[in-house]
Amino acid sequence: MTMSAAAQKAESSVTYAGLGEGVTFLTEPLEREVELTGPIAAKLWVSSATEDADLFLVVRAFTSDLKEVTFQGALDSHTPIAQGWLRCSHRKLDPELTLPYRPYHTHDEEQKLTPGQVYEIDVEVWPTCIVLPQGYRLALSVRGTDYVFPGEPGAGLETLGKVWTGVGPFTHNDPRDRPPSVFGGDVTLHAGPGRPAHVLLPITPKT
Repeated sequence: MTMSAAAQKAESSVTYAGLGEGVTFLTEPLEREVELTGPIAAKLWVSSATEDADLFLVVRAFTSDLKEVTFQGALDSHTPIAQGWLRCSHRKLDPELTLPYRPYHTHDEEQKLTPGQVYEIDVEVWPTCIVLPQGYRLALSVRGTDYVFPGEPGAGLETLGKVWTGVGPFTHNDPRDRPPSVFGGDVTLHAGPGRPAHVLLPITPKT
């Protein structure tokens, strides 16, 4: 799948398994060096085959030959550029605290989904500060599970998990919290002129 700054001219959709690896949207090679400094936010239109869905958003970097580049995070040595998570039933926003670049979720009400109905979902993604060379590609993955670094796992800590795969100890894999009957249904992302799905990136201009 592709990602660009151009407006979407036609309706489209893509479906993935609710507990699967999802889909990845990839830019063309960068025409110049790009600095990303600041918060990130994504706006998606989502429907689910069940009453809920978990969204795992991952902003990623790839070399010109599509090898993923990761970074030393606070804990994990194979951390992508940035990540964000949201359970769709917690999509309710605080209108006073929400900013264009930082959706603020109240988490004071569970709003279950009607299967097949399309919902507008805003997802906060952690801030970042990184410079990507010319020729690299940016990507956004929308997944149904935690990000997993495609290379060898890193060593963790005895008290926080002995093996880390890109998210450190911050995993979301407890079946009591994510029963397949609720979170295993197909999830569909929708886009088009009336549903301008996008990710807002903090591209810093050169001075």
